[in-house]
Amino acid sequence: MNSVCESSDEASDIPYLQVDGVTVEFPGVRALDGVSFSAKAGEVHALMGENGAGKSTLLKVLSGVNRVNAGAVVLDGQRHVFANAREALAKGIAIIYQELTLSPNLSVAENLLLGQLPERRGFLDRRRMYRRAQEILEELGELGVRPATKVRELSIGQQQMIEIGRALLRDAKVIAFDEPTSSLSVQETRQLKRIVKRLRDEGRVVLYVTHRMEEVFEMCDAVTVFRDGRHIRTHEHMDGLDHDTLVSEMVGRDIDDVYGYRSREVGEVLLNIAGLEGPGLSAPVSFDVHRGELFGLFGLVGAGRSELMRLVCGVETPTSGVVSFQGEACRFSSPGQAIQAGIALCPEDRKSQGIFPSASVSDNLNISCRRFFKRLGWLRHPRRETENTLDYIQRLSIKTPGPRTRISTLSGGNQQKVILARWLAEDIELFVMDEPTRGIDVGARRDIYSLLYDLADQGKSVVVISSDLAEVSAICDRVGVMRDGQLMEIVPRAEASPERLLGLALPA
Repeated sequence: MNSVCESSDEASDIPYLQVDGVTVEFPGVRALDGVSFSAKAGEVHALMGENGAGKSTLLKVLSGVNRVNAGAVVLDGQRHVFANAREALAKGIAIIYQELTLSPNLSVAENLLLGQLPERRGFLDRRRMYRRAQEILEELGELGVRPATKVRELSIGQQQMIEIGRALLRDAKVIAFDEPTSSLSVQETRQLKRIVKRLRDEGRVVLYVTHRMEEVFEMCDAVTVFRDGRHIRTHEHMDGLDHDTLVSEMVGRDIDDVYGYRSREVGEVLLNIAGLEGPGLSAPVSFDVHRGELFGLFGLVGAGRSELMRLVCGVETPTSGVVSFQGEACRFSSPGQAIQAGIALCPEDRKSQGIFPSASVSDNLNISCRRFFKRLGWLRHPRRETENTLDYIQRLSIKTPGPRTRISTLSGGNQQKVILARWLAEDIELFVMDEPTRGIDVGARRDIYSLLYDLADQGKSVVVISSDLAEVSAICDRVGVMRDGQLMEIVPRAEASPERLLGLALPA
């Protein structure tokens, strides 16, 4: 692609994008409070802050989804207040959200070229559509994805790359990435980094929202920090900036060790899996999980980690093998049966599998345990539900205006906390956490890790499915590494270095 912004040394000192005094208010909360900062053409500019700090709200202002109460967006010297997403797109702004916006029942090609589908004599030119889509897929490094494949058949990581491809096709001047690597494999992450570097070299403005510190220091030229909807500081270059400084600016306090691992004695076997086979697995899988243990499952996207635990939790049906829980063989035909037995699954995809977006925080939290809050055996007891919600809002530090707030208005990290609270309110012995800290800031991650250690201290068991090498090697007592649908090896914590885990996960 050709450069779309001025790239001379003189022009690079003039901000292409300026956010000027932007304020956004929702009922009961000021999401952004007079925020101002700027970003230059040919710059990768990180936006950092805890969940609820205002990063996602700002991206929605840039994309025309959120209307401002005050302030404006300045592009190349021109002030804009976008009324809708179409206006923002027309001015060259593309946002790649953490929660994907693809149409699952359309093909990859149709999603990539949506809004600019090629025509011939008034009809869709499918040959040109598939050819152009194939070019973008090759550019993204997704050689195994066919343009005619329905998006719903792709992994979350592959869908994320399709979102990125759509922004590339629009030839946007400002491209914002919201937690882009949270669902990507190691190979896809490497390809994304190459794409971001190319966009910078072409003179585009790249806004990069992430909670992964190593990505900030590896990829970014400048950093703006938000806290509680306010602009805290902009570091115009990375020289002299360190991890501890960024963390303290984000959370307003020092955090020495985000993982805070706590050792403990583990008890007897709680879950035993023997010769389990089924969809997503290429070989029989066998392993144990003990009481009081944090057991990690690591692997690349598509390795079979989630598929394995979906078989255990009743989401999918095994074709053979035995699952024993608390000493008894069991086969669940639904997640509801697993929950009643004491096993809960927190899914990776919050948006489509974890929350009820149009319902309140209280309804989402109490949906499973509501049977405990009934009068006369059948009448709902709203007061007890509200008390339960307020209790977990306080215990998990959930940032929300109140229990009746619609959960879709919360940040991704706070939505994740509500899902965790849902299962804490149940009588659960085994918690299966699929990417539990995906898209969650450093402060909230430490809260969640502490919560997992508390569960283990109580004799509960936790299976952590994660693609974050640092996470599984730091918080888990043992790590099972999967590759191509097989459990390759179970590595004890003392030997679970990132190098060893990645070596087992990568194809030979």
